[in-house]
Amino acid sequence: MNHESESSPDQPDPVDGNPALRARVPDHVADGCFSTGAIVMTGPSEFIVDFLQTIGRPHRVATRVVIPHAVMPQFIDALHTNLDLYRNRFGDPPAPPKPPQQDQQRRPTPQEIYDDLKLPDSVLSGVYANGVMIGHGASEFGLDFLTSFFPQSAVSARIFVAAGQVPRLLESLRGAVKQLEQRQQGGGAGPQDSPDSLPPGPNLDNNEGSDRTDDDEVQE
Repeated sequence: MNHESESSPDQPDPVDGNPALRARVPDHVADGCFSTGAIVMTGPSEFIVDFLQTIGRPHRVATRVVIPHAVMPQFIDALHTNLDLYRNRFGDPPAPPKPPQQDQQRRPTPQEIYDDLKLPDSVLSGVYANGVMIGHGASEFGLDFLTSFFPQSAVSARIFVAAGQVPRLLESLRGAVKQLEQRQQGGGAGPQDSPDSLPPGPNLDNNEGSDRTDDDEVQE
């Protein structure tokens, strides 16, 4: 699980003395996709992160990433480190607008959330990730989710998220881990709990004018 270093904020940094990870980028994920929100669900052995596109109708799940329980804390630490590096360079990211007050009175059920989302067959089973490489520019973060298997690591999903959305994503990921810990301490609460979600809200700023540079360690 790689994150950026303070000395070179646009490059991944080796963890625990390991050399920087190199990963191949398959053609079908090279362009990536921009996400305006996410839903995080806690499964029996993995977390499911649905990255949403809520610009236009219908709202849709653009990419589903499946992350093992043991990997999620590393992802959270890497994202937290990158957010701190972003703040050191650019200040606090702009907070996205809050939804109207009436939309906050009742938390929607999981069924209601997914009734309003298009879930294409192509993303239904998701992609597996046991690592991540993170980069950022002035206006967005880039998340390269990895499948690290011998003999070659590969990028399984490439997601771009507006910088202002990252604190909410981080909060939601932490909430999912806390939910899992509470379930384990309580002896379990069924095969899958309700999603800890970032409800679709107003459109976020786009990523035009970003000064993000790609990670050299990722090979096209």
